[in-house]
Amino acid sequence: MHLRDFRTYARAQAQLGPGLTVVHGSNGAGKSNLLEGLYFGCTGYSQRTRNERELVRFGAQAARVVIELSDGARCHELTVGFQPGSPKHMTADGAPVERLADVQERPLVSVFSPDRLELLKGPPALRRAHLDQLVAALWPARVGTRRDYSRALAQRNALIAGIRAGRASRSTLPSWDAELARHALALSSDRAALVELLAEPFAQRARALGLSGEPLLEYRPRSKVSDVEGFMAELTEQLPTDLNRGFSTYGPHRDELEISRDGRELRSYGSQGEQRLALLALLLAERFVLARERTQVPLMLLDDVMSELDVTRRELLAAELQSAGQSVIATTDLSHVPGSGDGAVTRLRISPGAILGEALAA
Repeated sequence: MHLRDFRTYARAQAQLGPGLTVVHGSNGAGKSNLLEGLYFGCTGYSQRTRNERELVRFGAQAARVVIELSDGARCHELTVGFQPGSPKHMTADGAPVERLADVQERPLVSVFSPDRLELLKGPPALRRAHLDQLVAALWPARVGTRRDYSRALAQRNALIAGIRAGRASRSTLPSWDAELARHALALSSDRAALVELLAEPFAQRARALGLSGEPLLEYRPRSKVSDVEGFMAELTEQLPTDLNRGFSTYGPHRDELEISRDGRELRSYGSQGEQRLALLALLLAERFVLARERTQVPLMLLDDVMSELDVTRRELLAAELQSAGQSVIATTDLSHVPGSGDGAVTRLRISPGAILGEALAA
Protein backbone atom coordinates (compact mmCIF):
# COMPACT_ATOMS: atom_id res chain seq x y z
CA MET A 1 0.00 0.00 0.00
CA HIS A 2 1.18 3.51 -0.91
CA LEU A 3 -0.36 6.54 0.79
CA ARG A 4 -0.03 10.12 -0.33
CA ASP A 5 -1.55 12.99 1.65
CA PHE A 6 -3.96 10.56 3.31
CA ARG A 7 -4.99 11.59 6.84
CA THR A 8 -1.73 12.06 8.81
CA TYR A 9 0.51 10.54 6.13
CA ALA A 10 2.25 12.80 3.63
CA ARG A 11 3.97 9.87 1.91
CA ALA A 12 4.13 6.37 3.32
CA GLN A 13 4.06 2.78 2.25
CA ALA A 14 3.52 -0.57 3.92
CA GLN A 15 3.79 -4.20 2.87
CA LEU A 16 1.55 -6.72 4.59
CA GLY A 17 2.75 -10.17 5.51
CA PRO A 18 1.17 -13.26 3.96
CA GLY A 19 -0.66 -14.03 7.20
CA LEU A 20 -0.97 -11.82 10.27
CA THR A 21 0.41 -8.28 10.33
CA VAL A 22 0.51 -6.40 13.64
CA VAL A 23 0.46 -2.61 13.49
CA HIS A 24 1.58 -1.08 16.77
CA GLY A 25 2.30 2.36 18.15
CA SER A 26 1.12 4.90 20.68
CA ASN A 27 -2.35 6.40 20.75
CA GLY A 28 -2.77 8.95 17.97
CA ALA A 29 0.24 7.69 15.98
CA GLY A 30 -1.89 6.76 12.94
CA LYS A 31 -2.72 3.06 13.32
CA SER A 32 -6.41 3.53 12.53
CA ASN A 33 -5.46 5.77 9.60
CA LEU A 34 -3.39 2.94 8.14
CA LEU A 35 -6.32 0.53 8.38
CA GLU A 36 -8.58 3.15 6.85
CA GLY A 37 -6.13 3.61 3.99
CA LEU A 38 -6.21 -0.11 3.27
CA TYR A 39 -10.00 -0.14 3.27
CA PHE A 40 -10.22 3.01 1.12
CA GLY A 41 -7.77 1.63 -1.41
CA CYS A 42 -9.61 -1.68 -1.70
CA THR A 43 -13.18 -0.37 -1.77
CA GLY A 44 -13.10 3.31 -2.72
CA TYR A 45 -14.84 4.23 0.54
CA SER A 46 -13.95 5.02 4.13
CA GLN A 47 -15.30 2.82 6.89
CA ARG A 48 -14.91 5.67 9.40
CA THR A 49 -16.50 8.75 7.86
CA ARG A 50 -18.94 9.84 5.19
CA ASN A 51 -17.22 13.21 4.91
CA GLU A 52 -14.33 12.25 2.67
CA ARG A 53 -12.80 15.73 2.97
CA GLU A 54 -11.47 14.43 6.28
CA LEU A 55 -9.27 11.96 4.40
CA VAL A 56 -7.10 14.66 2.82
CA ARG A 57 -4.10 15.64 4.94
CA PHE A 58 -4.26 19.18 6.33
CA GLY A 59 -2.68 21.59 3.89
CA ALA A 60 -2.85 19.15 0.95
CA GLN A 61 -5.10 19.38 -2.09
CA ALA A 62 -5.86 15.71 -2.71
CA ALA A 63 -5.35 12.22 -1.27
CA ARG A 64 -4.23 9.13 -3.16
CA VAL A 65 -4.00 5.45 -2.21
CA VAL A 66 -2.40 2.74 -4.33
CA ILE A 67 -2.87 -0.95 -3.52
CA GLU A 68 -0.57 -3.49 -5.16
CA LEU A 69 -1.90 -7.04 -5.22
CA SER A 70 -0.03 -10.25 -5.92
CA ASP A 71 -0.93 -13.92 -5.70
CA GLY A 72 2.56 -15.04 -6.61
CA ALA A 73 1.74 -15.47 -10.30
CA ARG A 74 -0.11 -12.28 -11.23
CA CYS A 75 0.11 -8.68 -10.08
CA HIS A 76 -2.62 -6.05 -10.11
CA GLU A 77 -2.91 -2.45 -8.99
CA LEU A 78 -5.85 -0.49 -7.59
CA THR A 79 -5.72 3.29 -7.20
CA VAL A 80 -8.12 5.73 -5.59
CA GLY A 81 -7.59 9.48 -5.84
CA PHE A 82 -9.79 12.03 -4.15
CA GLN A 83 -9.84 15.81 -4.36
CA PRO A 84 -12.59 17.65 -2.48
CA GLY A 85 -15.13 19.06 -4.89
CA SER A 86 -14.32 16.54 -7.62
CA PRO A 87 -15.43 12.94 -8.27
CA LYS A 88 -13.14 10.19 -7.03
CA HIS A 89 -10.80 8.80 -9.65
CA MET A 90 -10.48 5.02 -9.40
CA THR A 91 -8.52 2.68 -11.62
CA ALA A 92 -7.79 -1.04 -11.84
CA ASP A 93 -4.54 -1.88 -13.63
CA GLY A 94 -4.57 1.65 -15.04
CA ALA A 95 -8.10 1.48 -16.52
CA PRO A 96 -10.74 3.82 -15.03
CA VAL A 97 -13.59 2.11 -13.17
CA GLU A 98 -16.78 3.46 -11.64
CA ARG A 99 -16.80 1.01 -8.71
CA LEU A 100 -13.99 -1.07 -7.27
CA ALA A 101 -16.65 -3.57 -6.21
CA ASP A 102 -16.92 -4.57 -9.87
CA VAL A 103 -13.20 -5.40 -10.14
CA GLN A 104 -12.77 -9.16 -10.02
CA GLU A 105 -9.24 -8.99 -8.58
CA ARG A 106 -10.24 -6.69 -5.72
CA PRO A 107 -9.87 -8.37 -2.32
CA LEU A 108 -12.89 -8.63 -0.06
CA VAL A 109 -12.37 -6.69 3.17
CA SER A 110 -13.87 -7.19 6.64
CA VAL A 111 -13.47 -4.64 9.45
CA PHE A 112 -13.74 -4.85 13.23
CA SER A 113 -13.61 -1.61 15.18
CA PRO A 114 -15.46 -0.19 18.20
CA ASP A 115 -17.56 1.96 15.85
CA ARG A 116 -18.91 -1.16 14.17
CA LEU A 117 -20.84 -2.08 17.32
CA GLU A 118 -23.59 -0.04 15.67
CA LEU A 119 -24.17 -3.11 13.52
CA LEU A 120 -25.55 -4.82 16.64
CA LYS A 121 -26.80 -1.79 18.57
CA GLY A 122 -28.15 0.32 15.74
CA PRO A 123 -31.39 0.18 13.72
CA PRO A 124 -32.41 -2.87 11.65
CA ALA A 125 -31.57 -1.03 8.41
CA LEU A 126 -27.86 -1.39 9.20
CA ARG A 127 -28.13 -5.16 9.57
CA ARG A 128 -30.23 -5.48 6.41
CA ALA A 129 -27.67 -3.50 4.43
CA HIS A 130 -24.88 -5.66 5.87
CA LEU A 131 -26.68 -8.83 4.80
CA ASP A 132 -27.19 -7.47 1.30
CA GLN A 133 -23.49 -6.61 1.00
CA LEU A 134 -22.60 -10.15 2.05
CA VAL A 135 -25.05 -11.64 -0.44
CA ALA A 136 -23.35 -9.64 -3.20
CA ALA A 137 -19.90 -10.79 -2.01
CA LEU A 138 -20.91 -14.44 -1.72
CA TRP A 139 -23.03 -14.64 -4.89
CA PRO A 140 -21.93 -11.85 -7.26
CA ALA A 141 -24.57 -12.86 -9.82
CA ARG A 142 -27.27 -11.87 -7.32
CA VAL A 143 -26.00 -8.34 -6.77
CA GLY A 144 -28.98 -6.94 -8.68
CA THR A 145 -31.61 -8.51 -6.41
CA ARG A 146 -31.60 -5.69 -3.86
CA ARG A 147 -31.39 -3.06 -6.59
CA ASP A 148 -34.42 -4.53 -8.40
CA TYR A 149 -36.41 -4.66 -5.17
CA SER A 150 -35.52 -1.07 -4.27
CA ARG A 151 -36.60 0.12 -7.72
CA ALA A 152 -39.96 -1.67 -7.49
CA LEU A 153 -40.48 -0.39 -3.94
CA ALA A 154 -39.80 3.20 -5.00
CA GLN A 155 -42.28 2.91 -7.87
CA ARG A 156 -44.97 1.42 -5.63
CA ASN A 157 -44.34 4.12 -3.02
CA ALA A 158 -44.79 6.80 -5.67
CA LEU A 159 -48.09 5.22 -6.69
CA ILE A 160 -49.24 4.93 -3.06
CA ALA A 161 -48.47 8.63 -2.53
CA GLY A 162 -50.35 9.50 -5.72
CA ILE A 163 -53.42 7.47 -4.69
CA ARG A 164 -53.36 9.06 -1.24
CA ALA A 165 -53.24 12.55 -2.79
CA GLY A 166 -55.97 11.74 -5.32
CA ARG A 167 -53.62 12.05 -8.30
CA ALA A 168 -53.50 8.35 -9.26
CA SER A 169 -55.85 5.41 -9.65
CA ARG A 170 -55.68 2.07 -7.85
CA SER A 171 -56.12 0.24 -11.15
CA THR A 172 -52.37 -0.14 -11.74
CA LEU A 173 -51.61 -1.18 -8.16
CA PRO A 174 -51.92 -4.98 -8.74
CA SER A 175 -49.22 -4.93 -11.43
CA TRP A 176 -46.82 -3.11 -9.13
CA ASP A 177 -47.74 -5.43 -6.26
CA ALA A 178 -46.82 -8.40 -8.43
CA GLU A 179 -43.51 -6.79 -9.40
CA LEU A 180 -42.70 -5.96 -5.79
CA ALA A 181 -43.70 -9.45 -4.61
CA ARG A 182 -41.44 -11.16 -7.14
CA HIS A 183 -38.36 -9.19 -6.13
CA ALA A 184 -39.26 -9.32 -2.42
CA LEU A 185 -39.33 -13.11 -2.41
CA ALA A 186 -35.97 -13.28 -4.21
CA LEU A 187 -34.38 -10.84 -1.75
CA SER A 188 -35.74 -12.62 1.32
CA SER A 189 -34.64 -15.99 -0.07
CA ASP A 190 -31.07 -14.73 -0.61
CA ARG A 191 -30.86 -13.32 2.89
CA ALA A 192 -32.32 -16.43 4.51
CA ALA A 193 -29.90 -18.69 2.60
CA LEU A 194 -26.96 -16.56 3.73
CA VAL A 195 -28.00 -16.57 7.39
CA GLU A 196 -28.45 -20.34 7.24
CA LEU A 197 -24.83 -20.67 6.10
CA LEU A 198 -23.63 -18.29 8.83
CA ALA A 199 -25.65 -19.54 11.80
CA GLU A 200 -23.54 -22.53 12.91
CA PRO A 201 -20.10 -20.94 12.25
CA PHE A 202 -21.30 -17.89 14.20
CA ALA A 203 -22.47 -19.97 17.15
CA GLN A 204 -19.21 -21.96 17.23
CA ARG A 205 -17.04 -18.85 17.22
CA ALA A 206 -19.20 -16.99 19.72
CA ARG A 207 -18.92 -19.86 22.19
CA ALA A 208 -15.17 -20.20 21.59
CA LEU A 209 -14.66 -16.50 22.27
CA GLY A 210 -16.52 -16.76 25.57
CA LEU A 211 -20.05 -15.56 24.87
CA SER A 212 -22.05 -17.39 27.52
CA GLY A 213 -25.36 -19.10 26.85
CA GLU A 214 -26.63 -20.23 23.46
CA PRO A 215 -25.82 -17.72 20.70
CA LEU A 216 -28.22 -17.55 17.76
CA LEU A 217 -28.22 -15.81 14.40
CA GLU A 218 -31.67 -15.71 12.81
CA TYR A 219 -33.27 -13.96 9.84
CA ARG A 220 -36.69 -12.61 10.84
CA PRO A 221 -38.80 -11.83 7.77
CA ARG A 222 -42.17 -10.11 8.11
CA SER A 223 -43.68 -12.46 5.52
CA LYS A 224 -43.88 -16.25 5.81
CA VAL A 225 -45.29 -16.88 2.32
CA SER A 226 -43.26 -18.40 -0.49
CA ASP A 227 -45.27 -17.47 -3.58
CA VAL A 228 -46.12 -14.26 -5.42
CA GLU A 229 -49.89 -14.61 -4.94
CA GLY A 230 -49.52 -15.02 -1.18
CA PHE A 231 -47.27 -11.99 -0.91
CA MET A 232 -49.68 -9.92 -3.02
CA ALA A 233 -52.51 -10.91 -0.67
CA GLU A 234 -50.45 -9.65 2.28
CA LEU A 235 -49.77 -6.37 0.46
CA THR A 236 -53.52 -5.98 -0.15
CA GLU A 237 -54.18 -6.57 3.54
CA GLN A 238 -51.66 -3.86 4.44
CA LEU A 239 -52.96 -1.37 1.87
CA PRO A 240 -55.10 0.70 4.29
CA THR A 241 -52.04 1.23 6.49
CA ASP A 242 -49.89 2.07 3.46
CA LEU A 243 -52.40 4.64 2.21
CA ASN A 244 -52.67 6.16 5.67
CA ARG A 245 -48.89 6.57 5.95
CA GLY A 246 -48.17 7.30 2.29
CA PHE A 247 -45.62 4.52 1.68
CA SER A 248 -45.22 0.72 1.67
CA THR A 249 -44.97 -0.54 5.24
CA TYR A 250 -44.59 -4.22 4.41
CA GLY A 251 -41.79 -6.19 2.80
CA PRO A 252 -38.14 -7.21 3.25
CA HIS A 253 -37.20 -3.54 3.75
CA ARG A 254 -38.72 -4.06 7.21
CA ASP A 255 -37.13 -7.43 8.01
CA GLU A 256 -34.61 -8.01 10.80
CA LEU A 257 -31.42 -9.96 11.45
CA GLU A 258 -31.67 -11.03 15.06
CA ILE A 259 -28.50 -11.71 17.06
CA SER A 260 -29.40 -13.20 20.40
CA ARG A 261 -28.17 -15.22 23.35
CA ASP A 262 -30.53 -17.58 25.21
CA GLY A 263 -33.50 -16.05 23.41
CA ARG A 264 -32.66 -12.44 24.34
CA GLU A 265 -31.57 -9.94 21.74
CA LEU A 266 -28.01 -8.75 22.38
CA ARG A 267 -29.01 -5.38 20.93
CA SER A 268 -31.18 -4.70 23.99
CA TYR A 269 -29.98 -7.11 26.66
CA GLY A 270 -26.28 -7.64 25.97
CA SER A 271 -23.45 -5.79 27.66
CA GLN A 272 -20.99 -3.91 25.49
CA GLY A 273 -18.45 -6.68 26.08
CA GLU A 274 -20.94 -9.32 24.94
CA GLN A 275 -21.83 -7.22 21.90
CA ARG A 276 -18.15 -6.96 20.98
CA LEU A 277 -17.76 -10.75 21.20
CA ALA A 278 -20.87 -11.30 19.07
CA LEU A 279 -19.70 -8.83 16.43
CA LEU A 280 -16.28 -10.47 16.27
CA ALA A 281 -17.88 -13.92 16.02
CA LEU A 282 -20.13 -12.71 13.21
CA LEU A 283 -17.23 -11.27 11.20
CA LEU A 284 -15.16 -14.42 11.70
CA ALA A 285 -18.12 -16.56 10.61
CA GLU A 286 -18.51 -14.45 7.49
CA ARG A 287 -14.81 -14.85 6.76
CA PHE A 288 -15.09 -18.62 7.15
CA VAL A 289 -18.14 -18.89 4.87
CA LEU A 290 -16.66 -16.67 2.17
CA ALA A 291 -13.44 -18.68 2.24
CA ARG A 292 -15.35 -21.95 1.97
CA GLU A 293 -17.88 -20.92 -0.67
CA ARG A 294 -15.72 -18.65 -2.81
CA THR A 295 -12.22 -19.85 -1.89
CA GLN A 296 -11.41 -16.19 -1.30
CA VAL A 297 -10.49 -15.26 2.27
CA PRO A 298 -11.31 -11.61 3.04
CA LEU A 299 -8.58 -9.29 4.22
CA MET A 300 -9.50 -8.69 7.87
CA LEU A 301 -8.75 -5.36 9.55
CA LEU A 302 -9.08 -5.30 13.34
CA ASP A 303 -8.74 -2.10 15.36
CA ASP A 304 -8.61 -2.23 19.16
CA VAL A 305 -9.81 -5.83 19.30
CA MET A 306 -7.43 -7.40 21.84
CA SER A 307 -7.63 -4.93 24.72
CA GLU A 308 -10.88 -6.34 26.16
CA LEU A 309 -10.14 -10.03 25.60
CA ASP A 310 -8.47 -12.25 28.18
CA VAL A 311 -5.35 -14.25 27.36
CA THR A 312 -7.23 -17.39 26.33
CA ARG A 313 -9.56 -15.50 23.96
CA ARG A 314 -6.61 -13.62 22.46
CA GLU A 315 -4.90 -16.92 21.69
CA LEU A 316 -8.07 -18.32 20.13
CA LEU A 317 -8.51 -15.22 17.97
CA ALA A 318 -4.87 -15.17 16.89
CA ALA A 319 -5.05 -18.86 15.92
CA GLU A 320 -8.24 -18.26 13.92
CA LEU A 321 -6.70 -15.31 12.07
CA GLN A 322 -3.52 -17.19 11.26
CA SER A 323 -5.40 -20.23 9.92
CA ALA A 324 -5.88 -18.66 6.48
CA GLY A 325 -5.70 -15.38 4.59
CA GLN A 326 -4.28 -12.00 5.56
CA SER A 327 -5.25 -10.02 8.66
CA VAL A 328 -4.07 -6.76 10.19
CA ILE A 329 -4.39 -6.02 13.91
CA ALA A 330 -3.80 -2.52 15.29
CA THR A 331 -2.71 -2.34 18.93
CA THR A 332 -0.91 -0.10 21.38
CA ASP A 333 0.62 -3.10 23.16
CA LEU A 334 2.40 -5.89 21.29
CA SER A 335 2.04 -8.20 24.27
CA HIS A 336 -1.72 -8.25 23.64
CA VAL A 337 -1.19 -10.15 20.36
CA PRO A 338 -0.08 -13.77 20.88
CA GLY A 339 2.76 -14.74 18.57
CA SER A 340 3.65 -11.15 17.69
CA GLY A 341 7.30 -11.98 18.29
CA ASP A 342 7.28 -14.97 15.94
CA GLY A 343 8.86 -14.93 12.53
CA ALA A 344 5.49 -15.80 10.98
CA VAL A 345 4.04 -12.44 12.05
CA THR A 346 4.84 -9.19 10.24
CA ARG A 347 5.22 -6.14 12.48
CA LEU A 348 4.77 -2.52 11.45
CA ARG A 349 5.64 0.20 13.95
CA ILE A 350 3.77 3.46 13.55
CA SER A 351 5.12 6.84 14.53
CA PRO A 352 3.26 10.02 13.56
CA GLY A 353 3.25 10.19 9.77
CA ALA A 354 5.52 7.16 9.26
CA ILE A 355 5.16 3.39 8.85
CA LEU A 356 8.26 1.44 9.83
CA GLY A 357 8.75 -2.26 9.14
CA GLU A 358 10.50 -4.27 11.81
CA ALA A 359 12.92 -7.13 11.25
CA LEU A 360 12.50 -9.84 13.87
CA ALA A 361 15.45 -11.58 15.41
CA ALA A 362 16.11 -15.09 14.10
